[in-house]
Amino acid sequence: MVSITPASLADAAEVAEIYAHHVLHGTASYETVPPDPAEMAARMTKVLKPGWPWLVARDAAGRMLGYAYASQFRDRAAYRYACEDSIYIRHDCRGQGLGKALLGALLGACEAYGFRQMIAVIGGAEPASIALHAALGFSHAGTMRGIGRKQGRWLDTTYMQRPLGEGDTTPPGEEPQ
Repeated sequence: MVSITPASLADAAEVAEIYAHHVLHGTASYETVPPDPAEMAARMTKVLKPGWPWLVARDAAGRMLGYAYASQFRDRAAYRYACEDSIYIRHDCRGQGLGKALLGALLGACEAYGFRQMIAVIGGAEPASIALHAALGFSHAGTMRGIGRKQGRWLDTTYMQRPLGEGDTTPPGEEPQ
């Protein structure tokens, strides 16, 4: 049985451990040096402080299996209704539907927050991540060719997008002047 719950800063070490494997062995992240738990806690604070969602998946024994979070797509005010998602699964737990469960929960949390669009920025144009996002309603929004270099090769980055709630069909409510 898997539970998905909001993360806390106490989760930073486990998050850092999961992410480190992807940094060192994968191409989804363009980082080359894994952040330590203190740096990961600082990154988590930037997401949690404004109330954006950071979720963790745990097994019945309490072991973290993966995490997902979203933050505002860009810092400028006009982007305040668009978010970017990130999902990382323990390397030994991939292919079990955890990504789909986490992304599904994240979509709901982002819609409840008030985001209207979610952007996936898929480093390395990872086929599993593209398939996951497509299965949950994302569409291809573009590909940037050869913009990263890691593990001795040039990497593409794929952008995918999905509306949340009413998307861009209605105004969000009160807008600043």
